[in-house]
Amino acid sequence: MNIDELKFDDRGLIPAVVQQHDTGEVLMVAWMNAESLRLTLETDTTWFWSRSRQELWNKGATSGNMQQVKSVMADCDADTLLVRVDSPGPACHTGNRTCFFNEIG
Repeated sequence: MNIDELKFDDRGLIPAVVQQHDTGEVLMVAWMNAESLRLTLETDTTWFWSRSRQELWNKGATSGNMQQVKSVMADCDADTLLVRVDSPGPACHTGNRTCFFNEIG
């Protein structure tokens, strides 16, 4: 599948679920635009679009917790990405391994 076949939303964004490649652990969900996806595929590290800062960011560039991309897959509707990575350090900006640590209920 080509990038131009993906269904970006009206802001030019697509959600990306980031998963540890060998354990299946869901690490985070972030947004990509065509440019961040292109950079991710070219560099084999994750790049995202920050909706709050309105800029590209390379995950781990500041913290050192870089995510090495193993594969990028689109879902059946081509409107969500699954990015399988090797993430040796914390994936969450809070320092937690995963962003999903707040149990509901």
